[in-house]
Amino acid sequence: MANKILVFIEQRNGQIKKSSSEAVKAASKLAAQLSFTAEAVTVGAEIENFSAVSNYGIQKVVHYKHSSLENYSASAYTSLVADYAKNIDADILFFANTSIGKDLAPKVAVKLDAGIAMDCVSLNYDNNIITATRPVFAGKALIDVRINKSKKIFTLRPNVFNTGTPSAESAEVSIVNVENPVLSDKVIEIKKSDGKLDVAEASIIVSGGRGLKGPENFHLVEELAQVLGGAFGASRAVVDAGWRPHSEQVGQTGKTVSPNLYIALGISGAIQHLAGMRSSKYIVAINKDKDAPIFQAADYGIVGDVFEIVPALIEEIKKIKS
Repeated sequence: MANKILVFIEQRNGQIKKSSSEAVKAASKLAAQLSFTAEAVTVGAEIENFSAVSNYGIQKVVHYKHSSLENYSASAYTSLVADYAKNIDADILFFANTSIGKDLAPKVAVKLDAGIAMDCVSLNYDNNIITATRPVFAGKALIDVRINKSKKIFTLRPNVFNTGTPSAESAEVSIVNVENPVLSDKVIEIKKSDGKLDVAEASIIVSGGRGLKGPENFHLVEELAQVLGGAFGASRAVVDAGWRPHSEQVGQTGKTVSPNLYIALGISGAIQHLAGMRSSKYIVAINKDKDAPIFQAADYGIVGDVFEIVPALIEEIKKIKS
């Protein structure tokens, strides 16, 4: 037993994602409880901001580097991460529960013959047992799970695990140049709207539903999100209607989010939508239907017309910020 925790660090366009910083901090905290050491591994081309993970209690960061590895390749990433985990005999692996993490973690689990718990919202260690808590039944309940396998993999829901304050000590960064990586598959291109926050990592999200009546009214969602410094999202009904792109969809078949503040405008609150945002710290709902299911999940609710309330809310926020 090597007594090591390994964290997979996700990057996009050479920038380490915030969700990976959260996974690193969670790993270092668990390592301290277990008297383990924690390391991290990442795969990509040029990576600039290693400080996003190197100052959160881990001892080492290994970067497998090659120009063809800039974008995700399931075959190459699985092989490199699993091989490194075997080399250091890591007992526990952490991944962020992002699109890549949800695809990569199970593949690595098969390579390592490891047990896996997905989409964890908390981890507890007591009496030499690690207990992970994760949502079930479309987010309506939480279940505690334990992995009996000697090798354990956990994927952590973004925006749930706090990074806290960086430490003064910095991890060693080691670059390993990969020769002729095997790429049987590869993401060719990633498109992202300039200046647009990703709902999966935003701390404030404003989402709109069918109650906005048409795509021409989604400027209310965008304006409220902009004055709050947040991202804007949408319900599945809105995306299916073609009003907004799928990249903005929040819910069971869209993105799972856990912001500090989630504002739902004209969203009834179907169970599929609640599954994607129920773990938000604070939920605010504005809907003219007082019996809308969204109010059962909301911390604060306003029964009224979004076309009257939201413009007034935007103006008040502008006054406060000015």
